[in-house]
Amino acid sequence: MEDKLIYTLRIADDTLVLAHQLGAYCSYAPFLEEDLAIANTSLDLIGQAESVYAEIDRASQGEFTERTLVYRRTAEQFLNHQLVEQPNVDFSHIMVRQFFMDNYNFHVYSKLVQSKDPFLFAFANKSLKEVTYHLRRSSEWIIRLGDGTKEAHDKTQRAIDTLFPFTAALFVMDEVDMRLLRSGISVDLEEVKTGWLNKLVEIFYIAGLGVPTDYTPITDGRNGKHSKNLTAILDEMQALHRQEPEAIWL
Repeated sequence: MEDKLIYTLRIADDTLVLAHQLGAYCSYAPFLEEDLAIANTSLDLIGQAESVYAEIDRASQGEFTERTLVYRRTAEQFLNHQLVEQPNVDFSHIMVRQFFMDNYNFHVYSKLVQSKDPFLFAFANKSLKEVTYHLRRSSEWIIRLGDGTKEAHDKTQRAIDTLFPFTAALFVMDEVDMRLLRSGISVDLEEVKTGWLNKLVEIFYIAGLGVPTDYTPITDGRNGKHSKNLTAILDEMQALHRQEPEAIWL
């Protein structure tokens, strides 16, 4: 698979797995309005993922179809970050994971709008409107939880401490990233990291939450090494197509 297809597949896999995780949490949120917000965010992400898989299908002339990419790959063939596959422990974990990814997507797409690739340029311009709202919402929840009751604050800090090591992988650049960056197609993840950290420090300061400093970075995911959580996610997501490979929605 050529560099651009790998790059776009990484975006789609991150978005699809995160959307599935949010969808699985629907009906467990603290109140009805938040259930609807989680469902709507999931739908936004599914729409983003679908557009990228469709582009890969088109660009590969059907060699990699939307159906095979979503329903026929094993966990080892997915290129998402491990962060998005982490389990839905509780609402604080949901919102910390979402804030980390919303913050990341916002800064990536803010730079992808300068991409020389027509699809990535158009995709980033359209998606940036959605992720801007997503980031505002998850930021407000981090502040609300961190500055809330002692229980809410402590649960949120534990979620941060648990999930923060997975954020290290967000900013690792491999040869695919570097080649596309030199071609003006991808983004400099060091620049993304600067903006991501600035926003994180701002929100955590307002919320009275701490940024972990003593942790072991986890940088797997893009290389096909995943946690057992992804296998469980795919078992659920792909169940129908494993039983009925030619099944389609009418």
